[in-house]
Amino acid sequence: MAIHTVLIVDDSKTEILYLTELLQKAGYVVRSAENADDAFKRLAEQKPDLILMDVVMPGQNGFQLTRSINRTPEYTDVPIIMCTSKNLETDRVWGMRQGAKDYITKPVDPAELLGKIKALG
Repeated sequence: MAIHTVLIVDDSKTEILYLTELLQKAGYVVRSAENADDAFKRLAEQKPDLILMDVVMPGQNGFQLTRSINRTPEYTDVPIIMCTSKNLETDRVWGMRQGAKDYITKPVDPAELLGKIKALG
């Protein structure tokens, strides 16, 4: 499945702007959400080909949201890459257990992120 549309879920406007610019320059269509409620609204409006998920957010965190999305039948096929400042191996393992397909730590290395996205597409 080719990846064209990416949904960024992050409570940091700065991070959303940075990732949006990076992905748009690479040719992706980007949408964003700042929390779990927003994320489900965006999913209902248009199913993305990929979700970039922050972990530390108010309300439902990225681990919980990843699990919720993976348990929703119409979204189980949407790959999720955790994109977070949590850089411990236990965090990475936990993220993958929740259903993430990959894990990248902030600050995001553009080449690494684009490589991970290509590997999924």
